[in-house]
Amino acid sequence: MTPALEIRDLNVYYGQSHALQGVDLALERGVLSVVGRNGMGKTTMCKAIMGLQPVTSGSISFHGQSLAGMGPSEVARAGIGYVPQGRRLWQSLTVDEHLKLVEKRGGAWTVERVYGVFPRLAERKSNGGAQLSGGEQQMLAIGRALLLNPRLLVMDEPTEGLAPVIVNQVAEMLVRLGQEGDIDVLVIEQNIGVACDVASQVAIMVNGRINRVMDSSILAADRDLQQALLGVGRHAHDETDEVTETRDAAPATAATEARAKVTRIYLSNPRIPTRWTPPVPVAVLEGSARTVTDAVDRGSNVVPLAAERLPMARRTVYVCGTFDTKGRELEFMAGLVRAQGLAVQTVDLSTSGTRSGADVPPHVVAAHHPRGAAAVFTGDRGSAVAGMTLAFEHWITGCHDVAGLLSAGGSGGTALVSPAFRVPPVGVPKLIVSTVASGNTEQYVGPSDITMMYSVADVQGINSITREVLANGAHALAGMVRARARQAPAPAPDKPALGLTMFGVTTPCVQSVTRALEADYDCLVFHATGVGGRSMEKLLDSGMLSAVLDLTTTEVCDYVASGVFAADDDRFGASIRAGLPYIGAAGALDMVNFNAPETVPAKYQGRLFYEHNPQITLMRTTVEENRAMARFIGEKLNQMTGPVRFFLPEGGVSLLDAPGQPFWDPAADAALFDTLEATVRQTANRQLVRVPHNINDPEFADLVVRTFRSFHSTPARAKGA
Repeated sequence: MTPALEIRDLNVYYGQSHALQGVDLALERGVLSVVGRNGMGKTTMCKAIMGLQPVTSGSISFHGQSLAGMGPSEVARAGIGYVPQGRRLWQSLTVDEHLKLVEKRGGAWTVERVYGVFPRLAERKSNGGAQLSGGEQQMLAIGRALLLNPRLLVMDEPTEGLAPVIVNQVAEMLVRLGQEGDIDVLVIEQNIGVACDVASQVAIMVNGRINRVMDSSILAADRDLQQALLGVGRHAHDETDEVTETRDAAPATAATEARAKVTRIYLSNPRIPTRWTPPVPVAVLEGSARTVTDAVDRGSNVVPLAAERLPMARRTVYVCGTFDTKGRELEFMAGLVRAQGLAVQTVDLSTSGTRSGADVPPHVVAAHHPRGAAAVFTGDRGSAVAGMTLAFEHWITGCHDVAGLLSAGGSGGTALVSPAFRVPPVGVPKLIVSTVASGNTEQYVGPSDITMMYSVADVQGINSITREVLANGAHALAGMVRARARQAPAPAPDKPALGLTMFGVTTPCVQSVTRALEADYDCLVFHATGVGGRSMEKLLDSGMLSAVLDLTTTEVCDYVASGVFAADDDRFGASIRAGLPYIGAAGALDMVNFNAPETVPAKYQGRLFYEHNPQITLMRTTVEENRAMARFIGEKLNQMTGPVRFFLPEGGVSLLDAPGQPFWDPAADAALFDTLEATVRQTANRQLVRVPHNINDPEFADLVVRTFRSFHSTPARAKGA
């Protein structure tokens, strides 16, 4: 993939002063921070990107397009926004005039959205540039750049001279931009905390060069490195603490133990030599060496299910809902949770525009909508609630201190909060007291671990029933949070997590594979019931699975034929996005699932059925249905960028699809396999593998395990065992 911004061997001079000395830097996607002391060349690099400073040699590319020779206006039109150091506002223009002057019609960023993100600007819209505080001027400079709807935003010292509360607001906005993915950001920053918080990678600039690019978590934890490279991070009281720790022999923290490994790379000929070139002095070689800091080896990309980004003492329980209609009930529950000694914040999701007394008022949440608060407060109840639902989901995504989520409401309130409640990882307590909790809750819970409690009476006022139920809900949530804070570490956290899909008719296969791999992997088996596949893919999207063995893709049958265990259109999407090796099979693609026999749609009368149990009726898929499934799966496999092996068991795709069994239908299986081979663009990296066995035969499982191990080396923990 072409980097959003790529700088190669960039040299810039001010007269005889060599300001940038062979700078190499690449921003693939997201947010990249650049830090360094004053005078290291950071602002010069920004000016060179924007065409404000002539380049002596080297190249600057934006999504593969060279910026060489472009003036500032051409660079801006190409899609690069710039927030310069010092803001550079017009004193005579009002806030509103600044923004409307540069607004690019039809883009995602509008003046209304900027006002939603920075409500302070809306209050000052008639003030001139010279009448704003430093923080307000910085907000205006950022808003002005965003209104160009750029693909890349270059920000030079965006938090310089700002109050801490404004710094936090700017940092939160940068994190949100990186998560949304529409705009890539290059941040030049001297505030190490902000630089490390907003980006996963930090480039360190020393004497006009990029000295190294390193993991932000390592830089944030290594005060010695900060002191050596940036002149910050260690003060008198820090050294006193260190002496005390040494004397008491206190165990070092994981952060201080995880010191980066530093490698110096020397280039024997900094310039291309000729036959007349004299030997290069040693001092020149040492001065031109590059320093590379390796990231800490984490063994795999798996995040243990119990992993926390913050200690529980610094986490918060969020009580969320529509405070204009359920305020008494929500405050009642919030008070009970606080009484348990937990930090609580109330979050108001009302769209009525009434005054809010919640800790987080509605306009703060609404500003996280991709189109800003104006997309939430539309005046139409239906679109407003839909907008707030999306905004709340984005808001929760940016919260990294969630200890638990609690809500109460009817069907509308439950539908409003549940998408956001599904965002935090498995294990974070989430509880909704709801009037709809006694019916089908799949649409609310989805692939998450949300707990739903039936309210018995309507959530309307505090009475003899709601007092008991709401209190139980609050105490249950508090108990989960407190118990989670005290629980022992998750067992065997050094085992990478492996996701496997299984159905009753593929159980022997999955059990054999699990037995072969469980010594090295934490094998998580997901029941392929529609929500099971979505649960596995949610964990893969969250980075909580290191690999998948998708052996039971039966949910596609129900997707094609409207069964009760249907996948959605994003089935296989997580594997596409992950770019990891994908190993799958045509497991149980011979059956569509319905409930009791009387629930089978009339259009399927005369088809072949099998009663799995009194509640589940299976229907054999036809030749045409198999072709449709093969086209769906094949197109998804074509989109995967990692190695792909998809197995076609010619001896049958389930226990029922075998010679002498009710669903044995070679013609239907042949239609599935042949259509897959016609659809999938096979390469050395992407292959369909025909196997002359039933999916549940031991030989099939052995082949799957051997293939899996060929793509995944044995974890380090197992090697040393």
